[in-house]
Amino acid sequence: MGDETPSSRMTYGNYLRLDELLNLQSGPEGHNPKPSNHEMHFIVTHQAFELWFKQIIRELKQALSLMNQNEIDEKNIPIIVQHLERCSEIFRLLAAQWRVMETLSPQDFLAFRDRLGTSSGFESWQMRALEMIMGLKSEQRIGGMDPMKHNKKLFDEGKLSEEVYSELESIDSLPSINDALGEWLTRTPINGVSGDVEIMQKFVDTHLQIMSEHSEKVIAHMVKIGHGEEATIRPRLEAGINSAREFLMPEGKVVPARAGLLFIESYKELPLLSWPRRLIDTLVDLEESMLLFRSHHARMVERMIGRRMGTGGSSGVDYLDMTLNYRIFTDLWAVRTLLIKRDELPNPKNLGFYGYASEN
Repeated sequence: MGDETPSSRMTYGNYLRLDELLNLQSGPEGHNPKPSNHEMHFIVTHQAFELWFKQIIRELKQALSLMNQNEIDEKNIPIIVQHLERCSEIFRLLAAQWRVMETLSPQDFLAFRDRLGTSSGFESWQMRALEMIMGLKSEQRIGGMDPMKHNKKLFDEGKLSEEVYSELESIDSLPSINDALGEWLTRTPINGVSGDVEIMQKFVDTHLQIMSEHSEKVIAHMVKIGHGEEATIRPRLEAGINSAREFLMPEGKVVPARAGLLFIESYKELPLLSWPRRLIDTLVDLEESMLLFRSHHARMVERMIGRRMGTGGSSGVDYLDMTLNYRIFTDLWAVRTLLIKRDELPNPKNLGFYGYASEN
């Protein structure tokens, strides 16, 4: 540091490359006249989104690299959680950022909307990339809007760089976080044993039996206090048990990942399961924060342009509202319907395996 001269000293502006960054708000080349104050605000807001998407992708990739293993090192689960928690907080920040866009009145936006041409938010390749890393499949998307096909078209037209398209192909070829999660849950030790189908089956059968016994108590109680008749209450409760059975044993065979998930959620107090349970809840929180982001986006657009068609030819707000139905970690949400209060569950076997010295 003693050899540092005034000309070589690192400055705040140099470190952040501010001269370059602050010269990127004039719109595309040949974009005349210069953006108005309102249009510049629109550009800055969306550039900020893309910078944060870049960070989310990096965090998700780091999490995936640690999860996509034959065995996840227990020491790495807190690290995975940290990466995912950062993504959740970024999405919450971005959901709030739509409020800045709402300072743009409909007439202010219409004044420069035509300058966007046919560009569309669907063309945010980084948003599509982070969805793919998380595990949103093309067949789940509205109207079969396959991001790989769309971006291949842009690449063929020279509107997407080879570097970006290669990055998308690389992401598309990898297992997603949801895929890696399923493999990890499959290895959950149930009653101290991992991978034993008979033990999984017995655990699931016991859980469904307890659900059934609990339903009988609920029916008797509801009838006793005059909150309905058995003929109307019973079908609803039995439908819930049948749905639980179909979730855990479609086609009559237990799904190991779902059995493992149910075990972790049922016995979250076991020391060995505390971080796995935290990972599961963090993924739910991540998806919830992403849904919050989508919801705020839709309401901002409705406030701005009403129900008119989107610039890219989509149905605009109607399309954005439909994306609120997207779910990636579906099992993590669904299992919550099956849970039973802890004092009605039997203690798991091999408690010492999970970090308890005895069963007392």
